[in-house]
Amino acid sequence: MKIDLHIHSTCSDGRMTPEEIFITAKERDIEVISITDHDSLDCQEAAGVLSREFAVGYIFGLELNVSFSHPGYRRGKPISLDFLAYDYGITYGPLIERLQELREYRKRRAERILRNVNQELAREGLRELTQADLDAIQGSVDGTFGRPHIADYLVKKGVVADRQEAFDRYLVKCNVPKMPLSLEEASHLVKGAGGKLILAHPNHPRGTSLISYTRSLGEQQEIIEDSMLPYIDGIECWHSSQDKETTASYMAFAKRHGLLMTGGSDCHQQPVLMGTVKVPSFVIGQFGSHVADSRAKSKRRKVKASCHQ
Repeated sequence: MKIDLHIHSTCSDGRMTPEEIFITAKERDIEVISITDHDSLDCQEAAGVLSREFAVGYIFGLELNVSFSHPGYRRGKPISLDFLAYDYGITYGPLIERLQELREYRKRRAERILRNVNQELAREGLRELTQADLDAIQGSVDGTFGRPHIADYLVKKGVVADRQEAFDRYLVKCNVPKMPLSLEEASHLVKGAGGKLILAHPNHPRGTSLISYTRSLGEQQEIIEDSMLPYIDGIECWHSSQDKETTASYMAFAKRHGLLMTGGSDCHQQPVLMGTVKVPSFVIGQFGSHVADSRAKSKRRKVKASCHQ
């Protein structure tokens, strides 16, 4: 059984539409997926419909960026961490309103980042970006406006060769802080919507993870014990960036504390990683009978369709 509970679509910073994701899931025999766009619910209703159309099991998903601090590290200076929300009510008003605030701030943040980029371009003697450029970037955004969209535009205009160069030359040094969302607030919103909150890729070597504090798995888990356990429901134990040692360590940690275990590829379609992370089938059983029933119905539709071919 193939499972992938960490996928991004064009509703945030992925390159596939929700429909294209379901087509790929079907082609790869992935039985259950979750689209976990950054700070966006825009694709969730459509994904629920596509799940029935393609006979692929689906769990509502979301990825939230949280500002987190621990007094024992970096003098209490906050770092960014990602948390996944699953199986929540997609019509929950307070969550929708907070995500809208985050979206509006992202737009203002992008405008400030562009001003900073222009300062760098001017120093290099290159043409600065205009309001028309900003409008063009915004027009290319299907979901949440962020730095990847600016990077893609810089590639399109020939300023840089690829996304990585855009970040290395401009978007790291020109960054503007995100609107802070605390772990406490994220937990309150997700649980208020009836969902479950999961610490994403805790040992991601290149992403937003506890590596920003320490590379020691034991110390990372002490941080979780000290400051996170009242607010989270689980840990992402399987991830495309994590090695076997990390997975085994976090599985044991989750078992000790009675936490859910989830996993996925974190696919942004660069390249297409969907279904490449081996997530055990028991993961789906943690989400209750309604998810299992949904999967069973999807399988019955699949069998029925094959009988009529």
